[in-house]
Amino acid sequence: MIRTSRLGPFRLTTKVPGDKSISHRSVMFGSIAEGVTEIEGFLPGADCLSTIHCFRQMGVEIERTSPTSVRVKGKGFAGLAEPRVPLDVGNSGTTIRLLLGILAGSSIFATLVGDESIGRRPMGRVVKPLRRMGAVIDGRRDGSYTPLAVRGSKLTGIRYESPVASAQVKSCLLLAGLKAEGMTTVIEPSRSRDHTERMLPAFGCQVEVRDREVSLAGGQHLSAARVQVPGDISSAAFLLAAALVVPGAEVTIEDVGLNPTRTGILDALAMMGAKIQIEETGSWCNEPVGRVTVTAGELQGATIGGELIPRLIDEIPILAVVATQAKGTTVIKDAEELKVKETNRIATTVNELRKLGAKIEETEDGMIIEGPVVLSGGRCDSHGDHRIGMAMAIAGLAAEQEVIVEHTEAIDVSFPRFVNKIHEMELNQIRKLGKTY
Repeated sequence: MIRTSRLGPFRLTTKVPGDKSISHRSVMFGSIAEGVTEIEGFLPGADCLSTIHCFRQMGVEIERTSPTSVRVKGKGFAGLAEPRVPLDVGNSGTTIRLLLGILAGSSIFATLVGDESIGRRPMGRVVKPLRRMGAVIDGRRDGSYTPLAVRGSKLTGIRYESPVASAQVKSCLLLAGLKAEGMTTVIEPSRSRDHTERMLPAFGCQVEVRDREVSLAGGQHLSAARVQVPGDISSAAFLLAAALVVPGAEVTIEDVGLNPTRTGILDALAMMGAKIQIEETGSWCNEPVGRVTVTAGELQGATIGGELIPRLIDEIPILAVVATQAKGTTVIKDAEELKVKETNRIATTVNELRKLGAKIEETEDGMIIEGPVVLSGGRCDSHGDHRIGMAMAIAGLAAEQEVIVEHTEAIDVSFPRFVNKIHEMELNQIRKLGKTY
């Protein structure tokens, strides 16, 4: 469990662990590329380690030369070996959905399983279009849920209009498209995160991007690359939020990814009146990187929805925490996708914040929060969801009494040593004449 309590004003300059989405893809692309891929800034969280484990089971040599450095000896698609046991993706939706795309056009058979949470998450959204390409996939409820069995087969490219803006669906089909005959095109209702189409060219693949449409030709081979993984903006969001719920606080995150398909949280906070400074300092593997500073100030409620939602879908639990400290009403809508994450994040966020005295209501596609309120403190549960656990811990920094968050081991999925960042905030409280203000 994690215990947090009200903080005085503090200033913190720090970095966050490597981007989870990019870490996954760097291992996957490196494994099906030819040559040795070197990865720096890798996120050593449970989900990304599941990706490494799965590819090792298929004969790929992957060496962790340090906690955040990985060397992948790529074998190409043709070099993947048939695993002797089911591939266990743990809690990682990214691993299972992108791996389905890779396996669909391979020459091997594999079975994919995961934990209880994965067993509840919908797989039909990738299985159905993969079958249209010629994939041979079976599983529980006609391939809608794990376990899933995949027999690699000959694929044909398709033009697919996805009903949801999902980077996992898009990436799965593009990876299958590498082994398909002809062109594979994915069209989304709004742009989802675009790490796959940014990173594939670094591995020598030609990708065509036109607004909400992404295409690639089959038969392309990947070559090894050097990948520097930027800090994860989704992890940074929790620390930036701390600066907004603690009066007089300031947080600066360095070397963080500023991919425009991921910075919706910064736009939402700006809409609420947050003081935000953004400085782009470079580009790593086609990903913009920079420095973000957030300073405490008076916040106003806002309506968050539409095309902004896919750009901040993972940050909605912490956005709800910030909204409890904003003046007026905050409406979060168009976020039905939250219902099929590690938990039903709409219901879980609402229920856990209510335990702390928040004025918050669940809606069909989001939530309504009234503020500002003084959070009371109490006991919360992460329900095995890393983002819920971190959000409730940050809420404790603004609460009258101590907040205890249970089952926080899930936080290691995306933010190892998160609690150390809380301790850094405590140590960096602004002190004057021996007192903390």
